[in-house]
Amino acid sequence: MKVKALLVSFAACSAVLFSVCPLNAQIKQPDRQVALTIDDLPAGMADRLPAAEITAMTTKLLGTLRDQKIPAVGFVNEKKLYKPGEVDERIRALQMWLDSGFELGNHTFSHASLNQVGLKAWEDDVIQGESVTRLLLAQHKMKLRYFRHPYLDTGRDLLTRREAEAFLVERGYRIAPITLDGWDWMFAGVYEDAASRNDSAMQQHLVKDYLSHHDAAFAWAEDLSRKILGYEPKQILLLHASRLEADHIGELLDLLRKRGYRFIKLEDALGDPAYSLPDTFIGEEGSGWLEHWAISLGKIPQEGPAMPQWVIDRTKELHLSTGQVTAAPAPY
Repeated sequence: MKVKALLVSFAACSAVLFSVCPLNAQIKQPDRQVALTIDDLPAGMADRLPAAEITAMTTKLLGTLRDQKIPAVGFVNEKKLYKPGEVDERIRALQMWLDSGFELGNHTFSHASLNQVGLKAWEDDVIQGESVTRLLLAQHKMKLRYFRHPYLDTGRDLLTRREAEAFLVERGYRIAPITLDGWDWMFAGVYEDAASRNDSAMQQHLVKDYLSHHDAAFAWAEDLSRKILGYEPKQILLLHASRLEADHIGELLDLLRKRGYRFIKLEDALGDPAYSLPDTFIGEEGSGWLEHWAISLGKIPQEGPAMPQWVIDRTKELHLSTGQVTAAPAPY
């Protein structure tokens, strides 16, 4: 009888315990927040696409973002506007961003690398890249306030970096860092080729790997954030204007939601204390800001997830650039 009574008592206690803390209860996830930024407007492969396709791509991309109420800033390379007979329509693609309630930033005129062209030529490229964008923003009573470094190249030496930063501040810019990056530009080039050939099997294969790779890249960044900072800051995601994103950004947004993210404005993300940390990163090739902070703090960042090898191989087979008007040595 005593054994039976004990069993009944244990069962009653267990029922109370599990009603408070069920077996399937999960540890509370951090309050993950992310701002979307999209580079290489009006289109990453603008040299290969007619204006009509750029318009269609922009319409579809902005439609998804607008319908889901996702804030975003698009960064412009104005050189991509100047294709004979298409200038007006390409400018209208930028106008669509503003008409849809989004913001535009400067990504230089020709996507010039500070590390490659030097400070003076880079400054000239920044100024040249303002002409149309400032006018379009002014029509919406907005100011040009964000700048994104091409290739994320911020300077080979600290003096050049600080002089470049001072130049940007003087012109009223806030640098837009990045902390999340799945190298969507490389997937986008292969996807564009497959779409142009109506190769639906390759498109499906690529989208599956694109989502899987981004999921791994986000997990890596979250882990690195905790190791470097002790918490996950408000993240800033780098994407590129492409047919791939126009067709499938909704799936990427769902992936982010499953990881617990909510979507915020870039200005809100930049209010996170992490973006005010000392940053002395310099290098031949650009890098994300998680790596900046790790190196500045004397830590060695771990390698991120590798790109699918078949995507790299296919990119080489197609002799694709990184999605800019001119081929470039770095992946951003």
